Amino acid sequence: MLTVDGFTLSEGLVDVGDGHRLYVQDWGKADAPPVLFVHGGPGMGTSDDYEQYFDASRQRVLFCDQRGVGRSEPYGSLQDDTTDHLVADIVRVLNHSGVDEAVLMGGSWGSCLALAFAVAHPGRVRSLVLYGLLTGRQQESDWLNQGRWRTFFPEVWQWYLDRTPEEHHDDPSAYHFARILGPDAARARESAYAYTTVDTAVMDLDDRFAPAPFTDDVDPTSARVQAHYSTNSHFLPPDHVLANADRLTMPVYVVQGRYDMICPPVSAYELAQRLPRGELIWALSGHGPNRESWSLLRTLLLELTQ
Repeated sequence: MLTVDGFTLSEGLVDVGDGHRLYVQDWGKADAPPVLFVHGGPGMGTSDDYEQYFDASRQRVLFCDQRGVGRSEPYGSLQDDTTDHLVADIVRVLNHSGVDEAVLMGGSWGSCLALAFAVAHPGRVRSLVLYGLLTGRQQESDWLNQGRWRTFFPEVWQWYLDRTPEEHHDDPSAYHFARILGPDAARARESAYAYTTVDTAVMDLDDRFAPAPFTDDVDPTSARVQAHYSTNSHFLPPDHVLANADRLTMPVYVVQGRYDMICPPVSAYELAQRLPRGELIWALSGHGPNRESWSLLRTLLLELTQ
């Protein structure tokens, strides 16, 4: 969760309609060119960890929790929560903050939402800085949810199967998503734990797999939002981002981990081939940024906001 510190310019809840109010924090240097940080998940929310990409003495950053997560209200609600709603929310957050044009930064689901926003509102995007790229295509969801990464993490896949009835081994994520989205709170917690453990295990370049034990206080909210989007094709038409890449005429920088097991790197490559002003930068990392990719992202953002 994002806390208030000495660099916080303002914070509060922005009414975006449909009964939702989004938590927004304006942070950094008030007169600097603004960056809008778009968090991932879907369902992760913002946190203090994301401040590491920025220099508060030289940059202004808008942090925002998307519908139903973080400090936004109502917490856990999936009502009127689709990509189109989130794109419209970004417009409202920019207007509320007095921002006409911003650099958008996002990773994973955040990169997908930033791209969807830029396709819909290119005039409001100064540039895009993306990492762990997701375009929202079905084959990307299948890569993660059907364990096509299992060649590299076989023990993680077996752990997942061990928590899935044998009759659902052909598609364990479908089984767990149904439980996560279902009415039984105990089953939702169990499946949220299983799915989130696997998701976390393959995120970084790490040879260790030591899952934390299950506890009854597991919060399934993040997994519920992710399941909500995954089971609805991220609420995007097929190939939406790639089919509209010609609309992305602003500079687009993609820092992509060569060994990303969450978002297959081929998507970053295919998008870069279609972008009018795109630059793909490969990093020796997994899905989560390491020191190399963190340094690249921080440097890019500083150059784009001076």
